[in-house]
Amino acid sequence: MSSVHVSKILNNNVIIANHPDNGEVVVIGKGIGFNRRTNDLIPLQSVEKMFILRNQEEQEQYKQLLPQVDEKLIEVIGEVIHYIQQHVDIPLNEHIHIALTDHVSFALKRKEQGIIIHNPFLYETKEIYPEEYRMASYAVQLIKERLGVDLGQDEIGFIALHIYSAMSNQHISKVREHTQLINDLIDVIEKEMEYTIPQESLDYSRLLTHLRFAIERIRRGEKVQEMHKLDKLLNQEYPEMYMLAWKLTKVMENRLHQKVYPAEVGYLTVHLQRLNQRKEQEEQGFE
Repeated sequence: MSSVHVSKILNNNVIIANHPDNGEVVVIGKGIGFNRRTNDLIPLQSVEKMFILRNQEEQEQYKQLLPQVDEKLIEVIGEVIHYIQQHVDIPLNEHIHIALTDHVSFALKRKEQGIIIHNPFLYETKEIYPEEYRMASYAVQLIKERLGVDLGQDEIGFIALHIYSAMSNQHISKVREHTQLINDLIDVIEKEMEYTIPQESLDYSRLLTHLRFAIERIRRGEKVQEMHKLDKLLNQEYPEMYMLAWKLTKVMENRLHQKVYPAEVGYLTVHLQRLNQRKEQEEQGFE
């Protein structure tokens, strides 16, 4: 049975230990340090909700963060991450321990000081990352129950992006950039079409989902299947929407610094034309 030797107790929920395979590690777990002493042997399988930071850089960052964070928060974050890990089929990037702890700690301080930060991507985040948003809602509810502070809906959106970052192995800054890009693309569409897309509509949800997956495909360099005949037909039948789709792909290409395959224009044109039809139907309804 694999075990770790305790080398230092940082608090009730965090210890420094020697791992048989990974050397010095930071072990995080509810009550992991309670009544422990240096050189104690802890069987890994005997402790529930345990997380090990193996990366040396992550370890050092976490050690620096710990003195600034309430121990109760460490426990809550541990439970949140355990909950997330139970509900996803992929391993989380271990940086989530630092990123989420640091973010929530700062959010709690802002709340205490009466500083409110509006989340401009809240609706888009909820639509694009529904599962991550649901898990973030659980996190905010648990923080409210355990720490007596309601961080509010805006923070659910921010936390959801951190969860997606850990699941996709993308740095949070990249996740935010992509969310900002989607928001900017929607702005371009609305200005060019002179139409405000109803956020509660199925068309809006479909468009957001399409843009998200298009960005993911471009980021991965994934080539989509060419559809030459349909592409030519779309250009002939819906030239304005086709040109708008082409413009949007150029925005994505410039912002992502990666090639966008021509087939993306055709797929996007289909979504834009659906929106255009909705716009025309609404205009006719007002006449």
